[in-house]
Amino acid sequence: MKFSITWANTLDWFMALLTALLLIAVLQTFIIGKHYIIPTAILCLTVLIGNLAWYGLKNAAWAKRINFWCGFLLTNHAFFALFWSKKYRELLGGAFEPVCVVVTVVLAIVTLLYFKHNFSAKTQAQ
Repeated sequence: MKFSITWANTLDWFMALLTALLLIAVLQTFIIGKHYIIPTAILCLTVLIGNLAWYGLKNAAWAKRINFWCGFLLTNHAFFALFWSKKYRELLGGAFEPVCVVVTVVLAIVTLLYFKHNFSAKTQAQ
């Protein structure tokens, strides 16, 4: 099995990157923060997202569908943050609108292309 980055698996690679970041967060919280319950909860989420990434990269249809809906929800989250976010607006200040617009557009394009390459009529016929 060869893992390459294409439009058909961009959200799968995003989930894999998120898994790596969450694994670092687990280690940081456990080792540096000296917490034990919080990293266990983060680890459960990490295992779930890691499995979605792994099976998405192996072209499991169920994982592809879940990853698509995660991308769709994340895109909507970024869009609605443009209008109602207080925390990120305070954090980024004047750069909030350009950053949030770019993130929303990139997520929308990636999610749309992921859908097109995995769930279009041509893809289903193959």
